[in-house]
Amino acid sequence: MGEGNGYRWVVLGVGTFAQAATATYFLGIAAVTPALRDHFGLSLAGVGALIGVISVGLIATLIAWGGAADRFGERGVMAVGLVGSAIALGAATLVRDPIGVGALLLLAGASGASVNAASGRAVLTWFPARNRGMAMAVRQTSVPIGAAAAAVALPAVATAWGVPGVFAVLAGTCLVAAAAVTVWIREPPGHRATGRAPATGVRAVLADRRLLRLSVGGMLLVVPQFLGSVFLVEVLHDGAGMSLALAGGLLALTQVLGGLGRLGNGFWSDRASSRLGPLRIVAVAVAVGFGLAAVVEPGPAPLLAAVLVPAAALAISWNGLVFTAAGEFAPPGRAATAMAVSNTANYVGAAAAPPLGGLVAQAAGWPAMLALGAVTALGALVALHRLAEAGRATEVGESASARP
Repeated sequence: MGEGNGYRWVVLGVGTFAQAATATYFLGIAAVTPALRDHFGLSLAGVGALIGVISVGLIATLIAWGGAADRFGERGVMAVGLVGSAIALGAATLVRDPIGVGALLLLAGASGASVNAASGRAVLTWFPARNRGMAMAVRQTSVPIGAAAAAVALPAVATAWGVPGVFAVLAGTCLVAAAAVTVWIREPPGHRATGRAPATGVRAVLADRRLLRLSVGGMLLVVPQFLGSVFLVEVLHDGAGMSLALAGGLLALTQVLGGLGRLGNGFWSDRASSRLGPLRIVAVAVAVGFGLAAVVEPGPAPLLAAVLVPAAALAISWNGLVFTAAGEFAPPGRAATAMAVSNTANYVGAAAAPPLGGLVAQAAGWPAMLALGAVTALGALVALHRLAEAGRATEVGESASARP
């Protein structure tokens, strides 16, 4: 099996598929929130908490998985995590108690964090700085693609086989991804995992003020991202009277548009030699979009959809910029750890956004929830203001850049 210059695209493809597999339950499960509410007898805030607990699992383990990837390489870390996710989701098919299912989803999130940490390191390892933004954007499209596929497929699965069928399909997807990772993920020639800890410790990464500011900006931008992804169906269906099927289709469209936006932002960042400039512009656009959606809610439904779908897609489009910048901020040998720090902050926002959004919607209505997305996007812009651009080369990136 060749492992030359062209093999980087195999690694990118498999890493993208693995991340898409975890996105089917990180985000895609939001497409069946009505079924989850009925099956487990949950309130709106309760179903938000059930989905948010997946992100809590990531928060608890992401930095540890990043350190493991820096030390041992991507393949084993990703494969073990995907198998763990499959076991937890498979067990959820047998549990009817919402607390028990919440515990299993917590474990699924903790296991799936391995893919978030390791697949990003694979991109930095294999791809040179001049097209790293685009490569990372391809990898990051996996999240909206996986969520979009789940948004299309899971409602039909829930109708035919109920919520246990949904969990069974998600578990099977993770097992297929684990097999693909085991067979095809490799590290580039001349850059093998040694099993030894990198010279720079985790504390030094955590103390990097640039990385911390970037992480805070990402955490705040995650709030409108998750408000749009988790509650778009509810806003359009419950708030504006749109049919559930059409609202679900628009959620899928939002995820596809968000994926295309990630590709566009990656290409833009490579051409501009900047990750943070495009990121600031996207933050402004998200704030404006969610603010307009708050004004036009509850409708008419077509007008609300015309404003909210692009706003929610923009809120999905920025992740690759933050993820790449975090890896480029990293000291030698700590790319996965730095990206894990950034991603941990993102998932703090992801864990908080669904229950907070549900509570705000219950207390003050959907316009207030949408306004919350606008306010947090503006907060992200403040955190990113005048943040210095990272260097374009890291230790892992340089090894890739040296290849033709």
